Amino acid sequence: MTQHSRDTPQFYLTAPSPCPYLPGQEERKVFTHLVGERAGELNDLLTHGGFRRSQSIAYRPACESCRACISVRVIAAEFKPSRNMRRLVDRNSDLIGDMRSPTPTSEQYSVFRGYLDARHRDGGMADMTVLDYAMMIEDSHVDTRVVEYRRRGPDSGITGRGQGEIVAVALTDVLSDGLSMVYSFFDPAEADRSLGTFMILDHIQRALKMGLPYVYLGYWVSGSRKMDYKGRFLPQERLMPAGWMRVDK
Repeated sequence: MTQHSRDTPQFYLTAPSPCPYLPGQEERKVFTHLVGERAGELNDLLTHGGFRRSQSIAYRPACESCRACISVRVIAAEFKPSRNMRRLVDRNSDLIGDMRSPTPTSEQYSVFRGYLDARHRDGGMADMTVLDYAMMIEDSHVDTRVVEYRRRGPDSGITGRGQGEIVAVALTDVLSDGLSMVYSFFDPAEADRSLGTFMILDHIQRALKMGLPYVYLGYWVSGSRKMDYKGRFLPQERLMPAGWMRVDK
């Protein structure tokens, strides 16, 4: 019998299920648990190898007949926003993001619930309760933060924080070489602000200020309208069989 150290991760394979991105395809995932003192180090290593985190689990697609899911990371120092992106930043200049410890609140959940009901009513997260949400935020053995976005207030110049109701939220891991955006959501009543894109732009600036070279966006899937937007953040690197490859256009 093979002996395994407690620090050696064990990997498992899920059963096939319908692919959420490409019709007619099936997906399988390989996953492991992120627990213990070395969870942060393991999360770093696995993210560099194309894994994503969900609570205390790291997973990666392991589909038999498809390799469409490609990990993407933005090169923060060289990122060049398009004209539309610059306009978007100006449009949201009244918002301030506050990066804080991963503590769930009822206010966050209210925005999260409204986002799911408006955008992902038939998705796998549609039935998440307030307790499920709390687990999503708190169940982490790695360096995780929550960024809350609120409107600027009269004291924002002093406190560096917005005031009023939450407009958007990002759950983000801090890695040794970047920020990994785990999940983000926003008030559906503010959909015209393009807050998903705005939060990515904000994280690129945060990475620069923190001296981190990359922002990890998860999987880009060619042919999927859901994931097409990730290809717009250039230059970026995509994880190919030969390693991370730079893409400029």
